[in-house]
Amino acid sequence: MLCACSGEQFKFEEPEPPHSPESLATRDFSASGLSSRTGDWESKFEDIQVDEAESTLKEALSLNYEEARALLGRLEFQRGNFDAALQVFQGIDIRSLTPRMAKAIVERIRQKKPRPKGDHVLPSVMSMHSVSLLIEAILLKARSLGELGRFIEAAKECKVILDTVESALPNGMLDDICEDCKLQDMFHKALELLPSLWIKAGYLEEAITAYRQALVKPWNLEPKRLADVQKNLACTLLYGGVEASLPPQLQIWGTTMPKNNTEEAILLLLILIKKVALHEIKWDPEIMDHLTYALSVTGLFELLADHVEQALPGLYRRAERWYFLALCYSACGQNEVALNLLKKVAGCSEGKNKPHFPSFLLGAKLCSQDPNHAREGIAFSRKAIDLVNHQCEHFMGQVHKFLGVCYGGAARASVLDSERMFFQRESLNSLNYAVRNEKEDPEVMFGLGLENAVQRNLDAAFNNAMKYSNMMAGSSGQGWKLLALVVSAEQRFKDAETIVDFALDEAGRVDQLELLRLKAVLQVAQEHPKQAIETYRILLTLVQAQRDLQAKNSEQEPTFHSEEFVERNLEKEAWRDLATIYTKLGLWTDAEICVNKAKLIEFYSAHSWHTTGMLFEAQSQYREALISFSVSLSIEPDYVPSIVSTAEVLMKLGSQSLPIARSFLMNALRLEPTNHKAWLNLGLISKREGSLQQAADFFQAAHELQLSAPVQSFV
Repeated sequence: MLCACSGEQFKFEEPEPPHSPESLATRDFSASGLSSRTGDWESKFEDIQVDEAESTLKEALSLNYEEARALLGRLEFQRGNFDAALQVFQGIDIRSLTPRMAKAIVERIRQKKPRPKGDHVLPSVMSMHSVSLLIEAILLKARSLGELGRFIEAAKECKVILDTVESALPNGMLDDICEDCKLQDMFHKALELLPSLWIKAGYLEEAITAYRQALVKPWNLEPKRLADVQKNLACTLLYGGVEASLPPQLQIWGTTMPKNNTEEAILLLLILIKKVALHEIKWDPEIMDHLTYALSVTGLFELLADHVEQALPGLYRRAERWYFLALCYSACGQNEVALNLLKKVAGCSEGKNKPHFPSFLLGAKLCSQDPNHAREGIAFSRKAIDLVNHQCEHFMGQVHKFLGVCYGGAARASVLDSERMFFQRESLNSLNYAVRNEKEDPEVMFGLGLENAVQRNLDAAFNNAMKYSNMMAGSSGQGWKLLALVVSAEQRFKDAETIVDFALDEAGRVDQLELLRLKAVLQVAQEHPKQAIETYRILLTLVQAQRDLQAKNSEQEPTFHSEEFVERNLEKEAWRDLATIYTKLGLWTDAEICVNKAKLIEFYSAHSWHTTGMLFEAQSQYREALISFSVSLSIEPDYVPSIVSTAEVLMKLGSQSLPIARSFLMNALRLEPTNHKAWLNLGLISKREGSLQQAADFFQAAHELQLSAPVQSFV
């Protein structure tokens, strides 16, 4: 009978506010039922609701006080009278009814199970329809409080529903618990409402607890509603700004338990991705967006790429999928894989589709970071420029920055002088254009300064480096390093060391190590080997200290793999530099120890084998030196220092080897036209062959290039 009285559905629609100035809530009720002023009450309803109100009154004659208020409160809520609805619901003593409601749920569940004869439900136990009606009243009271902005009170009321049902059903709901009533539906709505109320109230930890409460037990939530709860919890964990660790009763998985909010959110999102793959729920792009953010902040880009690859066909356009994957692989340092994917976007298979500008821009950026892909970067940049002219003009400066850098890389890899000069000119043109369009972008200024330095335009390079440092407020290690190298190219080694000392106070850990090595190289250039050795000792001590710290925290997943790679590379360079210093000092044993330590880090290194050859050459062991230089060139055929050193050893072996030595030196100049050692040795060969004028020209070129040579390569 109560179900008939309650209407067809428990509706939460919020219609227009009532036109009647008098609310149902202003009517009072007697302890036995309703007031006799039913005629006045009916007159306040619109015509379409008269029949419903009359039916409600007739049925209400057999209702108790609380049930009558629950029905009237619902009517007020449906009419949008939240204050009035709240006044009605306030007359229901919920605290005294909740034990009876819980007992009723338990008894009705027992009634569905096989029981011994004579075990009957007590007549005093509340019916499930009454329980459902009162649960709805509590829920509507919470919603009314929420509509009035009283979120904390609303959350507390809503929590009463969850506590009542959970106390009666500690192990969750059975599938058929509410086949004849709407208790389950009301409970599900309370599960979803409580966290949102806590969030609106600003209590995020309580909201997270409420979400977890909805997930830890089988409450028979529909797949879509369960997925929404999981997604909302993941979002709150990711973006809430509070760290809510799992309570002890939920830590049931041992070492595999999520250790923080982000890990828990990732676990939830991976579950949702699996549900999508199994067609349990529909594809939701927000899930992948949140997973992308979560895996990105934790540095798990390869895992993200795996899940993007597993996405079903049709969810992404091919170009978008390739671009997404390229971003993932480039973020984890696999630029070659990323470039291969971007080449697909630029390939003929996508010729009929709309060009994907972000892919061209990313391709140009990745190519600008590797001189070996400079020509491909030029092609990517040109395609991007064609699109910029019509769609994205605000990217013009960025595209020209990448184009200029790629032209510079192509110039350094070019064999023909005419081609090299063309690329160098175009590089400066593109970078100057980028500077005019991106005046606030410091990286554009750095690129222009670097290219001017490589082309030995030292005054322009110095000005560019100073502007870059000012734009970065002196916080960029690479800016200070470029400035010091430009000053060293002007043979002002003491000033360059002063710049490095100043930069060391402002630099981060990795930049500090690079600057320490540069300082040691400058000390060697000033013929202060003991000071350089001490600087290298400090560098190696810092590297070892960082390694020991990582070993102590080995249980934590390392995040910055690129930093570890840079540190390891700097350690290797430091040992090789020390070997070179000891070789010049004639300390052969110390030099051999240092070069062997460098080989332990990377055995197949052209530079390490070159250092070994230099050690043999210093001891006049020319045959062993040639073998070492040959090994170096077998690892890296275009390694210019080993090419020049091979020529020097051949020159020492006699006049019959001079033509071979000349060919080596010409090859070195083809690869690096500014190598003053190659020009010097060519002059020596020409002098021994009697070509004095040619020798003089070579010596002049070597002298001029040496006067503008930095202590380290600019690139």
